[in-house]
Amino acid sequence: MKILHTADWHLGKIVNSVHMTDEQEYVLYQLLEIIKAEKPDVIIIAGDLYDRAIPPKEAVELLNKVLTCLVADYKIPVLAIAGNHDSPDRLEFGNQLFRTQELYIETKLQAQLNPIVFHDENGPVYFHLIPYIEPAEARQLFNDEEINSHHTAMETIINKIKQLNDMNERHVFIGHAFLAGGMESESEERLSMVGGSPYIDASLFQDFNYTAFGHLHQAQRVTSEVIRYSGSILKYSFSEANHRKSVTIVDLDGNGSCKLSQIPLIPKHDMRIVEGYFSELISNPKGNTEDYLHILLLDEGQIIDPMNKLRKVYPNILRLERKTLESKNSLLDLKRIRQKQSKSHSEMFASFYEEIKGVPISDSNQKQVEKVVSKLLKKERGE
Repeated sequence: MKILHTADWHLGKIVNSVHMTDEQEYVLYQLLEIIKAEKPDVIIIAGDLYDRAIPPKEAVELLNKVLTCLVADYKIPVLAIAGNHDSPDRLEFGNQLFRTQELYIETKLQAQLNPIVFHDENGPVYFHLIPYIEPAEARQLFNDEEINSHHTAMETIINKIKQLNDMNERHVFIGHAFLAGGMESESEERLSMVGGSPYIDASLFQDFNYTAFGHLHQAQRVTSEVIRYSGSILKYSFSEANHRKSVTIVDLDGNGSCKLSQIPLIPKHDMRIVEGYFSELISNPKGNTEDYLHILLLDEGQIIDPMNKLRKVYPNILRLERKTLESKNSLLDLKRIRQKQSKSHSEMFASFYEEIKGVPISDSNQKQVEKVVSKLLKKERGE
């Protein structure tokens, strides 16, 4: 069985005030051409179809066009799940009707954990669609007070899948989460850490023949060749400038072994970091001048109106910095980013509170903040 694995489309994304819909349409039409050539038996979209709970009209229309082409024209089954950016309620609209056309969109975890089953000449393949879920939601769904983190929530889900299925058959897991050891970038939204760590141990998935994940934007394996992130379809921040965007092709044989390959996605405009002296950048342009650029100037002296002058050559500059200033602050900035990424929303508020008020936040107020954060996260996801 041939499977195409993609994720993190983030339709409706805005990067540095630039709407990315045209860029996304360009690369998704390229994806359609890849699918037409490869003729996969199943297509997996592992979450974050949209960039926010209420996507713009153009993003909804683009998703509609692509999915319609896949299921109506190409007649290829599509298995999609909601990611942390998606609104489960919005994606859920019409999903029972769509199933008759073999478009399966799993938006809310069901306690029954029924897989989608497809057959090839070697027998059944069981696909387990597990949308993004908060630990508190899993705790309530399974009535298990021991669930206090993303890891324990996923551990409970995996254990139940194993109880309900013969794992000697061929099984594919589809999820949207942060696996410990995965390489992250700035464009990924930090997962909730209210009540526990956002990380999940990849060892939970060792009994699956292939594990298709979304969330991290760099295509990568985590501890095993068959536990993979396909990565996002485009670069969504300059921290991804060195990424090579692609889709993953999985050839699953009758014994459950996988042969993997990646097909590159070429953007309409690349996102690059360019450094050099002002005069050289003007007189000797580097690369495609239409790309989205973060320019680092090496000059130390004063330059009058550098942005407007550079934009006559590079119209899509999104960021301009001095290399000398950037290099002095880079280690400090990286340390600050890491510190922020290791804190939950409520912990960040507590730090802000102490910085402003001069005293630590009280335990009672901290608990109130955690309740508000949890409520806002649910609202943001459209629940």
